[in-house]
Amino acid sequence: MATSSALERRLTLADAVFIGLGSMLGAGVFSVFAPAAAVAGSWLPVAIAVAAVLASLNALSTAQLAMAYPTSGGAYVFGRTMLGPLPGFAAGWGFVAGKTASTAAIALVFATYVAPGHSKLVAVVALVAACCINFVGITRTAGATRLLVLPVLAVLIVLIAVVSFSGPSASILSTIDSPSSPFSPTGVLGGASLLFFAFAGYARVATLGEEVAEPRRTIPRAVLTALGIVLALYVVLGWLLVRGLSIEGLAASSAPLTELAEATGHSWLSPALRIAAALATGGALLSLLAGVSRTALAMARNRDLPHWFAHVDSRFHTPARAEVAVTAVACVLVLLLDPVHLIGVSSLAVLLYYLVANLSAAKQILDHRVLPRTLSLVGTLGCGVLALSVPRTSLLVGAALVGVGVIGWLMLARPRREQSRR
Repeated sequence: MATSSALERRLTLADAVFIGLGSMLGAGVFSVFAPAAAVAGSWLPVAIAVAAVLASLNALSTAQLAMAYPTSGGAYVFGRTMLGPLPGFAAGWGFVAGKTASTAAIALVFATYVAPGHSKLVAVVALVAACCINFVGITRTAGATRLLVLPVLAVLIVLIAVVSFSGPSASILSTIDSPSSPFSPTGVLGGASLLFFAFAGYARVATLGEEVAEPRRTIPRAVLTALGIVLALYVVLGWLLVRGLSIEGLAASSAPLTELAEATGHSWLSPALRIAAALATGGALLSLLAGVSRTALAMARNRDLPHWFAHVDSRFHTPARAEVAVTAVACVLVLLLDPVHLIGVSSLAVLLYYLVANLSAAKQILDHRVLPRTLSLVGTLGCGVLALSVPRTSLLVGAALVGVGVIGWLMLARPRREQSRR
């Protein structure tokens, strides 16, 4: 049966904000601080600041572009429109590949909290469950994400409050020691490149632009609101983690927020933090799968991916085939790789995505720009520097993955051009 390829505009501002929050909180709070501390050392707060500044620049460029092009696909559409087919493909492929790796990583983090002894099996089950929820409609995705995000926010705010202002644990804030390790630009940039993984969900709503009501007004507000909330949480939590656990303890931790509560005399919060970790990563899975599948849909419409993925289900108005394909690949990655390598590969590929977004924003005509072109160019440079700063193994694997995609596109481009001339 033939089906329409159009999606429906059902997402409100609140829906869009919660999708952004769900994308970031699940990735950052419970999975990134420890490996970033191992790289950045006691300069972790500086690494957080670097990642936050770059995320803010990217968010502003993405919001500016989404106002002009409110359709599914995000920087894939922006790059294709402003820079040409190849940069657009590179952005789209980077997003699809990177966020598929990210989806697998978050599924493993979720499973580690829920069932540590059976993490790979539980991760696969979680991916299939998230796919089923997304399959029945984007409003279900937004509603489920909201239910997951609200208790997570509540638990994190309680943790910040009790560690900062109550009892003897507040003494950890009374003395600000100088950093115990020498400043290392390489370490700070390496830590920032991993922490960027934690911020990267702020513009997820831009990839859902075709399903957002009043997109020119809603998308910029949703992107900046979600980023602002998470930025405040990350800065405070990163500072508390360094003060409460020491940089060595944080780098070696498998559950840093839980250990922070216990180290500062608030072990009663540990069960709630473990539940919050499971909820946050579950919310991230929902929004990640939704964003990746919509980008794949946009690429398939332009035949940069097989046109088979351009199918939209007639009943639920979702890109069903793209959802299933992304889920299947993520399940394979869960079985083959560990979370740290997946995070590094995801950061590299997604930084490429935002590099194209910043370049696209810099090229917009004056009537479509709300930012100085200089900010977008600084964002472009920052993305390039951080992309080269990811851990070496992740850099090699991610570069190979992106390279294979681009080479494949170039090999198919000539037959497509010849066919279009006939």
